[in-house]
Formats: sequence, structure tokens, C-alpha cells
Amino acid sequence: MFMSYTKKIHSTLLILFFLLFSHQKINSQKIDTDSLLTVITNNMKTSHPDYKLNIKRALLGKKIAPDYLDFYLALGRNYDLSNVKDSARYYYNYVIDQNPKYQEAFIYLINLNIVEKKYDEGVTVANKAIELYPDEKVYRLKRIEFYSLQNDTENEAKYLKSIKAKFPNDPEIQQLLYELYSQINMDRAGLYYNYTTIDRDGVGPWHLVSADYTRQRSWGSLIGRVSYAKRLSANSVMSSGLQFEAESYLFAKKNNYSYIDLAYSQDNAFPKLRLGYSYFHNFDKGWEADLGFRYILMEDKTDVKTLNLGLGKYFGSYWVNLRSYIQDEGPSFTLTSRYYYKTKFDYVTLIAGYGTSPDDRTRSADYENRIALSSYRLSAGFFKLINRHYIAGFMITDNEQEYTRGKFQTELDFAFLLQYKF
Repeated sequence: MFMSYTKKIHSTLLILFFLLFSHQKINSQKIDTDSLLTVITNNMKTSHPDYKLNIKRALLGKKIAPDYLDFYLALGRNYDLSNVKDSARYYYNYVIDQNPKYQEAFIYLINLNIVEKKYDEGVTVANKAIELYPDEKVYRLKRIEFYSLQNDTENEAKYLKSIKAKFPNDPEIQQLLYELYSQINMDRAGLYYNYTTIDRDGVGPWHLVSADYTRQRSWGSLIGRVSYAKRLSANSVMSSGLQFEAESYLFAKKNNYSYIDLAYSQDNAFPKLRLGYSYFHNFDKGWEADLGFRYILMEDKTDVKTLNLGLGKYFGSYWVNLRSYIQDEGPSFTLTSRYYYKTKFDYVTLIAGYGTSPDDRTRSADYENRIALSSYRLSAGFFKLINRHYIAGFMITDNEQEYTRGKFQTELDFAFLLQYKF
């Protein structure tokens, strides 16, 4: 009896020891795999990550803990960043198939499809992610991006309407769409013509013609432009000439980007030199602010310096922006509103302003003379993407300009734009 009782105690102690040892071993293994994963993650955050070494570490981690999907995701990411795309694709798909709760795997796989231009496959992945996570905006935006990259404006417009219906009161949607469109790889070549009539005897008309080329990439955009202006007075050419210009939008960190402009001319129809810079920051809930300067050097070597401040806001499909230009002779203001009814290129706009803006290319040659005088302007425009590739636009501007103290002239601008997107 006593021996039997003793054996039971020994057996119980042995089982308890075995369970305790097993638990410590499992716990130790968990700690080891977690530590290994931390080493991989930290290395990827360094300025010079070692992707090959990270792959070896992740393969070891996968061998130790074959059900630990974080190692599979790490393998996909490191293969992706070391440009071994087939392996990256395999591991991303493996993680999604095993556990679709890994949302990072969806994002990485979608971005890989963008890089490799596998747009149909990318749409399939995006649709799967949307089905699982219907309230996540990012997958819906990515689906729109795939259609835009294919110039599939029918589906692009369809899902633009869908995302706005899904988030009708979300002020960030239009802002996110603008950021998306601004970083899609595309090129555009265009022509612009502006005809100005003036109701004062013997003055005008003015002609302004521009040809430009835009190269847009994920880092931003670069625009080259050549403009020709001819101004008539009493049926004679008062001024004419060429201007050469370069513009760029550069994306830095998330929510920040910069605008740079440089224009040069040797002719009296334009300022000799124009420089511009603005820094933009996007805040939450669709707000955007910018701070910058403009510098204009006239033909007679006099110059004008301007500080500009801007504040914008998205209201669903509407965008409203107020910008002020501050100079010694007094400020000027421009209030711009747009309504996007389909893509980024389909919108109507209404602009009101007081004073002469340094960004007004039509009147830039007279900027120094006009900044001390009053002017009131109102513009209305309509722009449309036609047949996937052509962007056409028309704008009319009524500028009531003071040309001498107490006397005003009416300047009417009729502007036409045509671009080819490819």
C-alpha cells in the first residue's frame, strides 16, 4: 500500500517535471525566435541593411518555427528589396494564404505588382483585400491606381465614385487621391494658348502660347516649358519674345512636398528672371498649408520679392485654397475652388482674386507696375479627360485692372489647353 502510494507520487512529480521542462523549452524557443526576428527588423531599419544575411536569418527562423509567419513575411520583404521578385511574390502569397490577417503582405504584394506592371493580378489582390477589409481606404486607392496606370478611365471613374460613396464625409479621400495621382508614372505633352482683349482704345490684344512636357514619377514631377508672347498696341507690336521655364514638384517625407520654379527670358515680353519656391504640408482631415517666396527680376534690373502663404482644404470632391502674396506695395489674394467630378483631370474651377499675382504668367511683364494698383478678377474653367489620353480645358478670366489712379480697364482672357497623356 505504502509502496503503491510512493510510486504514484513519483509518477506525478515526473509528469510535472516533464511539463515544466517542456514549457520552459517552448518558451525559450519563442524567446529565441522573437529575438531573431527583432535582429532582422532592426537591420532592415539601418541605413545599409544586409538583405542576404537577413534572408539567412529568416530561413533559420522558419526552420526553428515553421508556423511563425513573420519569418515568411520577412523573407518576402528582403527578397523584394534585394530585387529577387519571384521569391518575394511566393512568400507574400504564402502569408496571405495561411493567414489573411497580415495586411502588410497585401500592401507589399500590391506594390510589387505595380513595380512589375502586373496590373490585372494587382487588381485581383486589391479586390481580395477590399473584401476582407472593406473599411480600409488604402486598398481602394490602390485599385484606382491600377486602372489609372492602364488608362482604363471607365473603371477608374467607376471606383472613384465608389470610394466617394463609401466615405462620403471623409475629407481625406480627395487629398489621398491627389497624392496618389501625383505619384503615378506618366508623361504629358501639351499646348496652351491665351488671348487677351482690353477695352481701352489702342491697347491689345495680347497673345501667349506655351508648349510644355511633364515627366511625372513617384519622386515628383519635372516640367519643361517654352512660351512665346506678343503684345500689340495701336496695331503695332509693343513687345514680343520667348521665355524658357522649368518647374518641379518634389516629394520628401510623408505629407510634405516642395514646388520649385525657374524662368528666364532675354526679351521684354517677360521678366528677365523669375524664381519661386513653396513648401507644402498636408495635415489631417484634408487640410494643407504652404509657405514660400517669389522673386522677379525685371528687364531694367529692378526686382520684386514676395512672401506667399496658403491654406487649403478638401471637402469631399471639392478643393478650396486661399493664397496671399505679401510685398512692400501691399498684398494680393487668390481664392481657388475646384470640383472633381471624375478623375484628377476632370474638374470645374472658379477663381477670385484681388491684386496682381506673381504667378500670373499672362501679366508677368507688367508685374512691377501693377502691384501698387488695384485689380479684381474672376475666372471660370472646365477641364476634361477625353478618350483616355487627351486632356482639354477652357478658362475665361475677367480682370478689372486699374491702369492709373482711379481709372480701370477690363481685360478678358480666353485660355485653351490641350495635353496628351501617355
